[in-house]
Amino acid sequence: MKIAFVGKGGSGKTTLSSLFIRHLAATGLPVIAVDADINQHLGAALGLDEAEDAALPAMGAHLPLIKDYLRGSNPRIPSAASMIKTTPPGEGSRLLRISENNPVYDACARTVRLGDSAVRLMATGPFTESDLGVACYHSKVGAVELCLNHLVDGREEYVVVDMTAGSDSFASGMFTRFDMTFLVAEPTRKGVAVYRQYKEYARDFGVPLKVVGNKVQGPEDLAFLRDEAGDDLLVTVGHSDWVRAMEKGRPSPFACLEEDNRQALETLHHTADAAYGRRDWERYTRQMVHFHLKNAESWGNAKTGVDLAAQVDPSFVLFEGASAPQPA
Repeated sequence: MKIAFVGKGGSGKTTLSSLFIRHLAATGLPVIAVDADINQHLGAALGLDEAEDAALPAMGAHLPLIKDYLRGSNPRIPSAASMIKTTPPGEGSRLLRISENNPVYDACARTVRLGDSAVRLMATGPFTESDLGVACYHSKVGAVELCLNHLVDGREEYVVVDMTAGSDSFASGMFTRFDMTFLVAEPTRKGVAVYRQYKEYARDFGVPLKVVGNKVQGPEDLAFLRDEAGDDLLVTVGHSDWVRAMEKGRPSPFACLEEDNRQALETLHHTADAAYGRRDWERYTRQMVHFHLKNAESWGNAKTGVDLAAQVDPSFVLFEGASAPQPA
């Protein structure tokens, strides 16, 4: 299951995504956590110190390796250099699975211990000094999108992505890659503005969207979110002494998280799990191709110097049991 946490900067989406990751790991499910935000904070929220967080490999820096591995023996893709972030898989492409070992995870993922459990953590990577003024952040987050395009995952397997703030994921088709999107909103006008924007963009693509109210302090805050989000409001989360202690570097066992917040995480889990029954792999693949052709026409063909429409395999449908060639 592919789950996105989105929201405006400062809404608490990184905190909520880290709590959800901890919850899933505590139940024994395999989890890949992905920090796709330019302001790289997910590692710290999962308990890494500054040195450990800074040492995380940047997916953007390994984009050539990622492309070369995923290309596999796909005859429609003559070189890794011709792949862009939206390139879809086809016959001969290598696919990713959550619990396997592969060169992409070896290069880009690190194991993070969470009590008695562990997750794999991957990070897009922050801007470097050499990026300033010459690079677009979407070129970095494109590594995440490319991996999601080639991922086959099952019901009790999770990829949880802490997305870049605001609505930047609409710069490509990445917002359609998820089984469920949890939008974290504060009970303020700015807090719900990103929700309205997401709702409008996602409507035509059948993107499942639920609102998680954060920093809710009383009945007036709850009423505000209900008025603004209606039935999309799934659950609300209030102050957490557990989170505050963790942020101070004084963590206690995850089982000590407040009961109401633990129940909120259970609601998120049940909602994400229920989305499995609504999976439509044909539509998922069709949307992938749609955005690839759109990106190819708008900038990809000019950048690569090839007709990227030729990368589309019209007979290929990504699905849970899809097979792929293994590395030599």
